Order: sequence, then C-alpha cells, then structure tokens
Amino acid sequence: MYRYDEFDQRMVNERVEQFRDQVARRLLGEITEDEFKPLRLMNGLYSQLHAYMLRVSIPYGMLSSTQLRKLAHIARTFDRGYGHFTTRQCIQYNWLKLEETPDILAELAEVQMHAIQTSGNSFRNITSDQYAGAGADELEDSRPYAEIIRQWGALHPEFSYLPRKFKIAVTASPNDRTAAKFHDIAVILKKNDAGETGFEIMIGGGQGRTPMIAQTIRDFLPKRDLLSYLEAILRIYNLMGRRDNIFKAKLKILVYKLGIDEIQKLVEDEWKQIKSGPLSLPEAEIERVAANFTPPPYETLDPVSEELGVRKLESSAFARWAGTNVTTHKQPGYAIVNLSLKPTGGIPGDATADEMDAVADLSDQYSFGEIRV
Repeated sequence: MYRYDEFDQRMVNERVEQFRDQVARRLLGEITEDEFKPLRLMNGLYSQLHAYMLRVSIPYGMLSSTQLRKLAHIARTFDRGYGHFTTRQCIQYNWLKLEETPDILAELAEVQMHAIQTSGNSFRNITSDQYAGAGADELEDSRPYAEIIRQWGALHPEFSYLPRKFKIAVTASPNDRTAAKFHDIAVILKKNDAGETGFEIMIGGGQGRTPMIAQTIRDFLPKRDLLSYLEAILRIYNLMGRRDNIFKAKLKILVYKLGIDEIQKLVEDEWKQIKSGPLSLPEAEIERVAANFTPPPYETLDPVSEELGVRKLESSAFARWAGTNVTTHKQPGYAIVNLSLKPTGGIPGDATADEMDAVADLSDQYSFGEIRV
C-alpha cells in the first residue's frame, strides 16, 4: 500500500484547513452557494435535499484495518451509522452536516485518506482490480500503475476543469473485474509478440443514458510511454470535448462523433510532441512505486486444505457459499474471500459501522490487516 510522504501529508492537511475556512465563510454568508459549489465539489461534497453527501476515495480499492475502523468511526459519529461503498471503490456518507465536514476530512487525513476530486468535472479515482497483487490470473500486479496514474492525474492543473468527469480503469487480468471497457480510458496490461509487457489503451467507454463500449486506440504501448500517452488523450478531450451540453460532454460522445480513426490521429499527433519529454516513465520510477506494494509475509502452506474439504462435506450451505465467495489466490495455501454487500431485499453497497469494525477485526486475524473494495 502506498504511504504518504511528508509532502503528501502536509498537502492534505492544508487542504482540510482551506476547506474549513471556506465552510466557515459559507455558513457566515460571506460567499454564496454558487461561489461555494465548485469549492465543495473539489473536496467531494455534494448538496442533497436533506443533507450533504461526502464521497471518499479508496485508491485501488485497498484499505488497512486502521482505515476501515476510521470509516466506521465516521459513520457512527457523523452519519447515521453506516456508509455506502460504491462500484468504483469509494465510500459515501449521505447524511452529513455541512459544519462538521471539515472535521470529517481531518479525521480522514489522520489515516492518509481524502475526498479530493471525487466529484466535479475532474480526474476521478482510478478503478482497479480488487484482486490486484493476489489474483492467480493476473499478468502482473497492476496497483503500481494505478498509483503512478493517480499521482500524475490528481490535482493536475490542466485537467481540474474538464468538459465532464473523467474515469480511468487499470487491469492486468483477462477476467476483467474493473469493467474497464465502460470507462473513459481502459489501461490493460498485456504482452506483445516479443514478450514485452506494456498496455493496450482503449477509450470512449461509459454507461448512463448513452452507454458505449471503449474502443482500442493503441494496441500496444510501452510502459515508459504510459503517462505521456494518457496526457495526449486528455489534452485532445479537454480541447475538443463539448461544454455546452452536459449530456454530450463525455469523451465517448467525442469518439462517437469523430470516429476512433480520427481521434487516434489527433492523439498520436499530440503525443509525438510530448512523448520524449519529462512524462517519460523510467523503469527506476516504476520500481520505486512498486516497492510500496510488496507481498505480505506469507507462510509456506499446503496448496490443498483438508480441513476446508471436510467443512464443505459437513455443510452443503457452506459448500455453496465457498463455491461463490472463495477465489483462488496466487500464493499456494491462501484464498481470496469475498464478503457481499448485496443482501437480499437490502440496499447494495451499504455497510454499518459495526460491520466495518467486524471486517477490520477479521482482516487483522486472517488477512494481514488488509481489505479490498
């Protein structure tokens, strides 16, 4: 898991205090709602009918038990005792008081979390494979690339006010658990004919009122060119995307209007101007970021569990549950266990504070204190 350095922590703390001042000015009537709106949206805060909603980013869907307990504490202290986990690896609190939101952001900063750019027409949280680093089917761990893209795109001055919100997915598995083709950009790790690992880049996916599947804009991109190529795509979209109609402002509409061949030509021409510049990604930088995602201290275990087999024979209900919720791990003797947030007759994604605390306890006991969303 990536850990904040001194600069990261200072920046997030300063953002909290800036927003605290902005909220105070709004409550005193010194700024109007129209003036306050872009400020709160850049901090993940939405205005709803009866309360405010805060969306908190969970990079690559990865939480420590300490962070999950903090999310439970916020739900219990500031909300109605629960949070809503989203399909794109965030958590939302839907019943907040405006005057308390700076305190919530300060609590999040204590555990290296934030709500920056989780709303508004900006670069959003990177959607990642929840099994990354553990899935037996992945080409390699995709989390370092999600983190590299996050560091490049978060607070990027050129991409803070895009025509519309912008979403990127990163995956390294042939079993696409990120729904990558329904994102503005899909970054898919693959090998070329020479055996080199790079990326297939797809663009123009999305759901909503005009669902579209992303199309390949570059079949193979070397790792060193990842950021420069993404920058070229964002520049073309920022320049040519519509700002006069919210329903036609997404990248998918631009791709549909111009066609993938024309978009590809525009992007490639832009990329030629910047590919050899400072955005070139050296192997040393990839290794530096990847060092934050080293495997936990696994034990050497028998790949087959006799006890698990016995438990399945003893209980058909458990056998059915295990067949659905237990997945093969890349480390022999370990498994990936899924806990569904889709209760029968309930609201998908909701988790109570007590449930979050219970999962945190289980992760400490069985999963090296690590949870994925």
